[in-house]
Amino acid sequence: MKLRQLRYIHEVARHDFNITSAAEVLFTSQPGISKQIRLLEEELGVDIFVRNGKHLTATTPAGGRILEITERILYEVDNIKRASDEYRQTDRGTLSIATTHTQARYALPPTIQKFTEKYPRVSFQLHQGAPPQIAQWAATGEADFAIATEALEHFSELIMLPCYHWNRCILVRPDHPLAQMKKLTLKAIAEHPIVTYTFGFTGRSQLDRAFKVQGLFPDVVLTAVDADVIKTYVRLGLGVGIIANMAYDPAQDSDLVALKADHLFEASTTHIGFRRGLLLRAYMYEFIQMFAPHLTPEIIKRAESLKDADAHQALVAELWQSLPQY
Repeated sequence: MKLRQLRYIHEVARHDFNITSAAEVLFTSQPGISKQIRLLEEELGVDIFVRNGKHLTATTPAGGRILEITERILYEVDNIKRASDEYRQTDRGTLSIATTHTQARYALPPTIQKFTEKYPRVSFQLHQGAPPQIAQWAATGEADFAIATEALEHFSELIMLPCYHWNRCILVRPDHPLAQMKKLTLKAIAEHPIVTYTFGFTGRSQLDRAFKVQGLFPDVVLTAVDADVIKTYVRLGLGVGIIANMAYDPAQDSDLVALKADHLFEASTTHIGFRRGLLLRAYMYEFIQMFAPHLTPEIIKRAESLKDADAHQALVAELWQSLPQY
């Protein structure tokens, strides 16, 4: 059994059993992969994949179990490389962040600028996606960190730590009736068409819950993952915008009025998550603290050492009380 063979079956499974796609990623040939898979199956005495002619279509029951173990082995192999790099090249490596558009566009730039200035030899990779996709990337090791508000809690493989609380604002044109109200109500907002985030993005679930609790069913006429898109359609008069506070720029958005909505919606919390067992390098600890100063290396290591879910929740509750408000 060779490590190369394990990489081959792992990539083939990741690419929906398409050997050609796996070969492109691995910079090798399709026949070479097919041969090595066959040799591995002969050595193990079981089929890993179900075949339909020359095509692979699924994993066998034994293959599914083998692939689970293979993923853990390859993950630990990467950790071995990280460990050697930590002592050999303390200021060189890669850092991969998976996050949403809102975090990438508004929350992360100051941190990334500061980090890249201090660590110019670290290759920084930023991947944007939907929250479940972001969490999946971190859970499978395709990204080092996931930063998002939604969906991270559904992945038990991730150690999640709270970074900051944030809330929303209501965006309207200066001539809009809501701009004249002294104190907004959800009922008043629900009387107008609404433009906001796509469900599953940027705290949208809490927004929907706030209306539902009051028995209101707002007319959401357009949704987007990008706050800049939402602002564009508010400018066109399509509806009232509801976006994260951080996405409103008084200088760039001076043609729009931002109305406080902290009293209308429960605050949301952005978390950073990373895979349990990931060997964090020194610059990774530093990145986390740059983004969330209260998450010191000591706190992160404490979270890593906790095996019990209740103990982890107790730590999160301890941090929760002192989280900054974005």
